[in-house]
Amino acid sequence: MARYDYAQAACPLIDRLAETCKQEFPINPELYTKYDVKRGLRDLNGKGVLAGLTNIGNVVASKTVDGVSVPCDGKLYYRGIDVEELVAGFIADDRLGFEETIYLLLFGQLPASQELKDFQALLAELRNLPPIFTRDVIMKAPSDNMMNTLAKCVLTLYSYDSAANDISIPNVLRQCLSLISLFPMISVYGYQAYHFKAGQSLIIRQPDKNLSLAENILYMLREDGKFTPLEAKLLDMALVLHAEHGGGNNSTFTVHVVSSSGTDTYSAIAAALGSLKGPKHGGANIKVCQMFDDLMEHVKDWEDEEALEVYLRSLLHKEGFDHSGLIYGMGHAVYSISDPRARVFKSFVQKLSVEKNREKEYELYARVERLASEVIASERKIYKGVCANVDFYSGFVYRMLGLPEELFTPIFAIARIAGWSAHRIEELINSNKIIRPAYKAIVDPRVYIPMSER
Repeated sequence: MARYDYAQAACPLIDRLAETCKQEFPINPELYTKYDVKRGLRDLNGKGVLAGLTNIGNVVASKTVDGVSVPCDGKLYYRGIDVEELVAGFIADDRLGFEETIYLLLFGQLPASQELKDFQALLAELRNLPPIFTRDVIMKAPSDNMMNTLAKCVLTLYSYDSAANDISIPNVLRQCLSLISLFPMISVYGYQAYHFKAGQSLIIRQPDKNLSLAENILYMLREDGKFTPLEAKLLDMALVLHAEHGGGNNSTFTVHVVSSSGTDTYSAIAAALGSLKGPKHGGANIKVCQMFDDLMEHVKDWEDEEALEVYLRSLLHKEGFDHSGLIYGMGHAVYSISDPRARVFKSFVQKLSVEKNREKEYELYARVERLASEVIASERKIYKGVCANVDFYSGFVYRMLGLPEELFTPIFAIARIAGWSAHRIEELINSNKIIRPAYKAIVDPRVYIPMSER
């Protein structure tokens, strides 16, 4: 059946009405200062406005010295445990750690060996889509954006749940664990379905209950189902590092806001997916890759630091790439000296680049990371330092793993639903009020004009 192209349904009237919106909606920026409005729920220094309390994740970017807050190397804690120590433990034991991280975030403690085995078995049992769901939901009307596919499937799963509206903690936990288990399948199947519709071959492989979530992504995606131990470790580490980032990031705060209304789990997670899809949040690593593609096209000698600086300055001056004035992957809303996730990732990215024979490309990334901080500091008046964030390297890792760009943001979602689930449960247990911040109305009273006089 032919698809109706809604994008072509616009008409001159819609264009004129849109111009009316552009004229009537703008607010004088000076009014935000006049009424002390914290735009983006941040103060003038970029610090987030305190909107809640959490026991789950803690993002630290400053310390107090002689009563004054000063920037420090960034730290990220999951349930009070330094994520760098968590990753170091997985490396020391030579094992994958995402499932253990999920357990920690949801239940507040590290599992004993048997507890972890039981939990892994539970996730494997939940890794089953309803009968003919793949055919009737994923394969029909496939989207070119896998985040939309995820959201569509999550909302459709509501119809298959006989207790969909039950927000008791045992039921919500069941729903969250099921979605955590299903996200890799839905993402990979959605990608395969879209490309099958485009005339490519279709590979639908059932997940292997003996493989981890990270391993199953590679197993289901690749035609031969094969992967190296280092590839699985890097993808698993990416999931661990993206699993949680405090209650204030846009998608997690969305979970808190929507959950506070008392709505169902499927609606709350679909809302979070809509947030994460945005290029200012989950889509940043794609922008980093595209920026490096453009850089490599314009700078042929990757060791020429002078040429690299010229290119980076052109980005800041809105003269290069997408003319946004941004160097993607540099800077973070909280971290200023360093992002611990990027710090952990970097050394392992180098190892993978050796396995994939892409060391020179890794060296280019490292060189740009160093030069970008210097260029931004010289070009911009900034209230805090600028460091590489986790997105700076994650897209490069995904490319080396052979993951299609369409799955970059869904990989983020596959990881972050662990944190979303923990925050949803936290909100339901602790909140008794709907989240409802204030907006000050600045429109003056107007007199109603009858239709006959207009």
